[in-house]
Amino acid sequence: MHCAVRANWRVLPDGRGWSLFQGQNGGGPTMNSVIRSRSQKSVRYACWLVPTFIVLALAAGWAARAPILHGMAKLWVVSDPLEHADAIVILGGRLDVRPFAAADLYKRGLADRVLVSNVKSGPIDKLLPLPRQTELNRQILHKLGVPEQAIVDFGNGVANTYQEARAVFDWARISGVKSLIIPTDIFASRRDRWIFGHELAPIGVRVMGQYIDPPEYSLEDWWRHESGVIEFQNEVIKFVYYRLKY
Repeated sequence: MHCAVRANWRVLPDGRGWSLFQGQNGGGPTMNSVIRSRSQKSVRYACWLVPTFIVLALAAGWAARAPILHGMAKLWVVSDPLEHADAIVILGGRLDVRPFAAADLYKRGLADRVLVSNVKSGPIDKLLPLPRQTELNRQILHKLGVPEQAIVDFGNGVANTYQEARAVFDWARISGVKSLIIPTDIFASRRDRWIFGHELAPIGVRVMGQYIDPPEYSLEDWWRHESGVIEFQNEVIKFVYYRLKY
């Protein structure tokens, strides 16, 4: 009986390379089988290397999160060098931040008047005999040492920052003021500064923004607090909306 014989490429024993070998059928590994074996090993290495690289990248990002997030916030917030201005503007909202900052600026002699936004009444104002936000701002200013004659209301039921900017525009045009300071919480500072500068520039009013850290977080640790993360992302959306709309 004769055995079927075929030519196969096989590795020489001394490792010099490939050689044509005449042997019996199935007598050794073919070149295709060796290449296939090496390809499988490469795939296994890749399956280990890719997840390892991803884990290391995530670990590096997590370790560096604090300086990265702090740097993002520093690039976002706006705060101008302050000089004496004709008035300080208190916008609606953040009773725990804005009137306190305005009173401090007033007592430092940076302005002789404090403007208080006459905001639109809400559902609670109609149901309960509580002071409106405008009145609460006035009361806080009084408690902090700002005299009544220095406080001026502006607007008539304003409902957003754009309407406040337009109300200040009308007041400034009549009163002839040429400079304003707007203290506001950190993440709203960019939008507030932009919309007031945009609306008041035609009448030559200079706007100086001053950011204030809210009580619950600061520029240094905002990402550790849910309220800081939410307010940052909300203000980014609002700023884009204002730039597109106004």
